[in-house]
Amino acid sequence: MNHSAGTVLSFAMAVSLLLGAVFVAYVAVLVTPLLRSRPGLPGDAGLLDWHVLVPCRDEEAVIGQTLARLRGLHPALHVWVIDDASVDGTAQVISTAAAADPYVHLVQRVLPQARTGKGAALNTAYRALCAWLPEDAAPERVVVGVFDADGTPGPGCLEIISADHLFGDPEVAAVQIEVRMANRDERRPLPHPYLVRNLLARTLVRMQDLEFRTAIPAVQLSRRMTRTVAMGGNGQFTRLSALKGIALQGNRGDEGGPWGGSLLEDYELGLQLTLAGWRTAFTRDTWVDQEGLWNVRQLLAQRARWSQGAMQCMRYLPQIWDSRKLTTMGVLEITYCLLQPWLQLFGSVVFPALAVLLAVRFVRHPEALGVFLSSGGGYGLLLAYLVLSVVQFTIWGPLYWFKCERAAGLWRCLGWGVAYSCYIWLYCLCTWRAAGRFAKGRNGWVKTRRNAELRSAPQA
Repeated sequence: MNHSAGTVLSFAMAVSLLLGAVFVAYVAVLVTPLLRSRPGLPGDAGLLDWHVLVPCRDEEAVIGQTLARLRGLHPALHVWVIDDASVDGTAQVISTAAAADPYVHLVQRVLPQARTGKGAALNTAYRALCAWLPEDAAPERVVVGVFDADGTPGPGCLEIISADHLFGDPEVAAVQIEVRMANRDERRPLPHPYLVRNLLARTLVRMQDLEFRTAIPAVQLSRRMTRTVAMGGNGQFTRLSALKGIALQGNRGDEGGPWGGSLLEDYELGLQLTLAGWRTAFTRDTWVDQEGLWNVRQLLAQRARWSQGAMQCMRYLPQIWDSRKLTTMGVLEITYCLLQPWLQLFGSVVFPALAVLLAVRFVRHPEALGVFLSSGGGYGLLLAYLVLSVVQFTIWGPLYWFKCERAAGLWRCLGWGVAYSCYIWLYCLCTWRAAGRFAKGRNGWVKTRRNAELRSAPQA
């Protein structure tokens, strides 16, 4: 019986070790393009017509500054702000700005049509933009960007994405830029003096910055090989000709728009562009700063929405598998991306259950653990398992130092890498929450509360 228990443990750890090694190899494939990435030369933004859509709901506190920043990007940039039935003074701020600047446009949505999701809000602005443009406007020269209400683009953003390998190439239909956390260096995010709670809050923000500047760019850069670069909700740019094509393919025409109704409308748009044969691109040469979330509840709600959106997008799998415009590697990459929530659910049940069963077994038969460790290379297997389990996630810390935050120092970034290996377990909670909403048919889009709103709320 002891020998049997040792055999079971050896087999279970060998399988886990194999899976860990495969994942480490996958991470190595992702890391290589990130390490090799180099800045490109900017282009001429004056060769294109620029429009930016900004969905807003109760954003009075930030929208005025956002408008000023966006209008400073380019003299001829038009900013279309969608007020999604705000109850504060958002509409008044936008109206005042629009009265003083003909390049600022207010698009108002009212109940009961309003508050039906970000995709619906963007489609409303898309229709307003199409109606406003002159009939002889060349849609392939019109680029439509999307920014959050607190988004701050990097300097020279439009010139950079006009480069020859981006919108300077007529075959490129969409470009996604890097996302950074604007409050990553804030030392005291919470309005009280508790050192530990502030440490946890700013670490949570730093984890998001590390994720968006290393892991996500690594995935996006690797997708250039499979031609499946995805779009994000903040800092995405798409040619109007491609948006019109998607709207027509979806039989939505002038009555709808290119954005779908899933909770992951940004990824869904990129997926539809890829399925239609359009080329998408990603660049780290410019970025958009957004607010990192320091509250775990905020983060869980946001990531659960993203996970549920991926579950909703699984309806595209038959089209993906049947597509002649996707390579085999492209089909595999998209399939893996859409299956990730379900794989996380599977792993969060199977691996802990296995650990519990083995722990119970060895509590009842403690001598079996000694047999396992003393024979068959048990110590080496256990060490290799622990190393692979940690290294595959901790590696993003040193990469963060090397590619993004040299001033922070290698040892601090290594510590952040260790913290990141714990941070990713939050995804399991998010996915279970998403699965519960998905099973109950709760598909409503819930706005993530801003940090300022939480600061003003009563503290527990």
